[in-house]
Amino acid sequence: MAVLALFSGNITKDQYEILRKEIGWEVSNPPGGIFHVAGFDEQGGMHVADVWESTDALNDFVGAKLIPTLQKHNIPAPDARVVPIHNANAHSAVDRFKLKSAAKPKAKAKSKPKGKKRK
Repeated sequence: MAVLALFSGNITKDQYEILRKEIGWEVSNPPGGIFHVAGFDEQGGMHVADVWESTDALNDFVGAKLIPTLQKHNIPAPDARVVPIHNANAHSAVDRFKLKSAAKPKAKAKSKPKGKKRK
């Protein structure tokens, strides 16, 4: 079941950028990750909303990528709340936020039809 993960904490924009660049979730989509949005309030507090295919996928990412990177850089772990998704909608305006996917393999060139040989 898809879940909504809400993270909040005293993580600065600079610290968030360290995490974003090192973990690379914009370059390599974490398995099960569907949507990620982050913002900062007037006091500089970070707020993140993620949508994941399942709690297991979220936990795999947090355990294998997020927690080790937080610890490596001495960044405090944010508070987290995970709830099942009841309803989700993505309107056409979401397209401007979509990441470009990895390059697709080129299609094989079609061979030219063989014509009759002239003598």
